[in-house]
Amino acid sequence: MARRTEWPGDSADSSRAETELSPQDPAERARAICLRLLTGTPRTRKQLADALHKREIPSEVAEEVLSRFEDVGLINDAAFADAWVESRHHGRGLARRALARELRTKGVDSALIDEAVGQLDSEQEEETARELVARRLRSTRGLDRDRRLRRLAAMLARKGYSEGLALRVVKRALEEEGEDTEDLDEGGGF
Repeated sequence: MARRTEWPGDSADSSRAETELSPQDPAERARAICLRLLTGTPRTRKQLADALHKREIPSEVAEEVLSRFEDVGLINDAAFADAWVESRHHGRGLARRALARELRTKGVDSALIDEAVGQLDSEQEEETARELVARRLRSTRGLDRDRRLRRLAAMLARKGYSEGLALRVVKRALEEEGEDTEDLDEGGGF
């Protein structure tokens, strides 16, 4: 059996002790926490800072580790915001207002939020609203017109669409189905 060369202080006991002591180093703990959290999904700098604070990492150590992670590109709030907008708009149909609200809760800077949600133009947002209504329209058949209007407009409102846009899109969809909508105003009185 080949015996490994032992260096002074390099025994099974000392390496185990180093492994046990290593997590006590705040910077090492902070790096490990950040890497573990970033493994599952991208995170914002604020989300990671909050996680480090919760685990009682000293703020100066947390700041140093987070800055280093930003320098090497492991934390990039602008890329996070862009990906978030792309994913949540196309996947869940969220409007700019809802996307901005979500990004604010994740601690993304306002300028980065504006830039990310600015990628969606009004026409794209309206097209997504029409697609959402078209998918849900069938499930409202059999209900009276006003109830259908309220349900569909409320669904769009929950996704962050303005009242005016929601009513315009729902009214058009109902008209295309043959519903009489002439007595409905687009100003919000339904």
